Amino acid sequence: MIKQVISIFEKEVKLEWRNKTAFNGILLYLVSTIFICYLSFNLKTGQMQSITWNALFWIIIVFANINGVAKSFLQEGEGRMLYYYSLCKPQVILSGKLIFNILLSVLIALIGFSVYALILGNPVSNYVYFLLTILFASIGFSGVLTLVSGIVSKANNSTALMAVLSFPILLPILLMSVRLSENAIDGINISLMNDKLFTLISVDAIVITTAYILFPFIWRN
Repeated sequence: MIKQVISIFEKEVKLEWRNKTAFNGILLYLVSTIFICYLSFNLKTGQMQSITWNALFWIIIVFANINGVAKSFLQEGEGRMLYYYSLCKPQVILSGKLIFNILLSVLIALIGFSVYALILGNPVSNYVYFLLTILFASIGFSGVLTLVSGIVSKANNSTALMAVLSFPILLPILLMSVRLSENAIDGINISLMNDKLFTLISVDAIVITTAYILFPFIWRN
């Protein structure tokens, strides 16, 4: 089973490497959106408040993930799906794609944060908790988007349906991530942040567990 998961993961990496237009499109989205934020806020007001900085960062990251991670099952044809169905269990397919999507989501967030901090400044005080928030938020985003992508792939691959279904589920993760990163920016005592971080981890665990429970039923259809 582990070898099958690794094979699915390697296949996802090779497809992404060959089709560089997808990842380049995400990079273009990040850079262009951040530059527009710079023109809209920094030049006119002279300085961006930390609350605005934090909110805009997560809005950009969420929609970059929807554009990048959500295509997980949407790019698979019916013939390839049937081929997977004959080879391995649905948990294997989900595991391989989920691992790849988590790494892609973390990469998007780190690149986004680097460019964002370079152009709009960096008010973060506690880097450890800010990076942990990015990590666990990326895991949650990937779990939700991978599952919803599997659902949408059975409904004529509607991109609009992808956004409609995923955003309400992403909202709790997004709100907790915003609060955690705001505390990391303000440099609040670590003991006061642990509870929120554990809550975010718990939500990630619930999302991934739910995905493993529901995905076999989606795959069977």
